[in-house]
Amino acid sequence: MSTIRKLYISLAAAHSVTDDHVNRHKKKTISLVLGSGGARGLAHIGVIQILEERGLKISSISGSSMGALVGGIYAAGQLKTFTEWVCALDRMNVLRLLDFSFSGDAIFKGDRIIDTLRDLIGEQAIEELPISFTAVATDLDKSREVWFSSGPLFDAIRASIALPTVFSPFIHQGRPLVDGGLLNPLPIAPTLHDMTDLTLAVSLCGKSQKKEEVRPPVVQNKCKSDSYYQKLLDFIDDLQPKKTKDNEAGVFDIISKSIDAMQSSISSFKLAAYTPDIVIEIPRDACSIYEFERAAELIEIGRYKATSALENFSELDL
Repeated sequence: MSTIRKLYISLAAAHSVTDDHVNRHKKKTISLVLGSGGARGLAHIGVIQILEERGLKISSISGSSMGALVGGIYAAGQLKTFTEWVCALDRMNVLRLLDFSFSGDAIFKGDRIIDTLRDLIGEQAIEELPISFTAVATDLDKSREVWFSSGPLFDAIRASIALPTVFSPFIHQGRPLVDGGLLNPLPIAPTLHDMTDLTLAVSLCGKSQKKEEVRPPVVQNKCKSDSYYQKLLDFIDDLQPKKTKDNEAGVFDIISKSIDAMQSSISSFKLAAYTPDIVIEIPRDACSIYEFERAAELIEIGRYKATSALENFSELDL
């Protein structure tokens, strides 16, 4: 073998080793799918925190309902601000974000929470976000999904979180839009054409948790209430079960369990049709759909479940 050929082979081998080294150590890119499930969606925050701590790069996000809210705020680069804000809320603070609707189409209008978030985060156009983002809503009239991948961020979020009977529909181009979780609680399809290394889906319809699995800190914030919000709190309490019988349920409890049952069934079909590389399941009994005052606890559950899922996935090479 000639000296020149030996030199060529040596250089080629060195180049190959360098490429392997770079490929092993470059950040894995992820398409992140965030499911719907009311307050349990706060666990998405903990999942995202773990992904970032592991050095994974979230390049694309698709979300329904709370998945759209958390995912959109993260895509806007404001998740830390939102996390600090939501962890400071107690039950009375949450009630102050609710605006009664007198139109008869829902209990609350849903505008006050969006206006509060818009002031906190700042309005942005989806197409200008540094991370690709899609929010999924449901067109009531045509019984089909609506994907928001452009336009005002908080219009998309408002449409995606409009849970029927709880929040009024969002009127978009003359069409009433409601919660994306009604038709697609785990919107994997919007990520199918992404050029990323992995697709990771976070379902909020996981199996009931074992009591010993998670022992997160429970933060109980206290605040002084005024008479109006105390009456609202009393009204909501009156809708809850009185605990006189084991099988007795309140109105919100029935709504919560009905939505959970529906979304759990649909999510199973979505996972069968579009199999992601990694699935993180948040237990469906982690909280009810309206317990937003448990943010700190739910974030810890998200961190715990994400850590467990990533440790069982060897391809990440972390």
